[in-house]
Amino acid sequence: MPLFNPSYRHGVFLVLFAGVCWSSMGLGIRFIETANVWQILFYRSLFLVPFLFLVIALRSGGKPLQVIRKVGLAGLIGGMALVFAFTGGILAIQATTVANAMFLFAAAPFMAALLGLFILRERVRTATWWAMSAAIIGIAIMVWEGASLGHMAGNIAALVSALGFAVFTVSLRWRKVEDMMPSVFLAGVLAVIIAAAVCLSAGYSLVLPARDILVAASLGIFQVGAGMVIYTIGSRVVPAAELALLSMTEVVLGPFWVWLFLGETAGVFTLLGGAVLLAAIAGNALSGLRHKPPLIL
Repeated sequence: MPLFNPSYRHGVFLVLFAGVCWSSMGLGIRFIETANVWQILFYRSLFLVPFLFLVIALRSGGKPLQVIRKVGLAGLIGGMALVFAFTGGILAIQATTVANAMFLFAAAPFMAALLGLFILRERVRTATWWAMSAAIIGIAIMVWEGASLGHMAGNIAALVSALGFAVFTVSLRWRKVEDMMPSVFLAGVLAVIIAAAVCLSAGYSLVLPARDILVAASLGIFQVGAGMVIYTIGSRVVPAAELALLSMTEVVLGPFWVWLFLGETAGVFTLLGGAVLLAAIAGNALSGLRHKPPLIL
């Protein structure tokens, strides 16, 4: 049951605003004082789970468990992949610049295209092959700079995060799961369990400063939860190729927020590689607008 039926214009606005929500991740992580990746993951997911459960309950007419069970194995696999994506994303932002991490996250659609080719036998358009070639060049430029600056761990974590999002995407396409929200809910549940287990086994306390818990809670409710809800509603009336363009606001605004509020800048090669990657995404999305329906993002 949709919360409301948006028009195309409203859908565009919603997808853009979802990108704004997602772009707050880097700034939020920078505001964390002492929490490590597992502690952040635990509290972010702890607040994400009840928020999404409430939304799913409202959309399903009071039958949330039925909707969650419906996603089946594909949703469970996608949820587990998102745990890797969430963990890698937090670690990447802690270990490298927000710009570098965000640009590398943007490689996810191309990873999904390759996984879709090998796992689902989905045909990849010629334009997408060219775009992926350009994206690899952009990624190589950023990884090279990251390695020279001692940020290699952050680069690897960002690419693991992108791969997690790609597996999530392909798993939903595997079983033609149209609603992403139940899978994200499962990811939150799994993340709470895994993060708690790691913290307890490694001796990381779950008693954190109030500020860290508050920031992690806002990331769970606003950055992931609200962003996902808004995107899900808007994406129903916006073509897939346009979604790839509109959601680029996340990648563009993420580095902007930390520059505006914290003065964090990115290296020349990070910006150059990021520009190449974003151009590849934009070119692929624009070419996809001429194909109805698009074969691959």
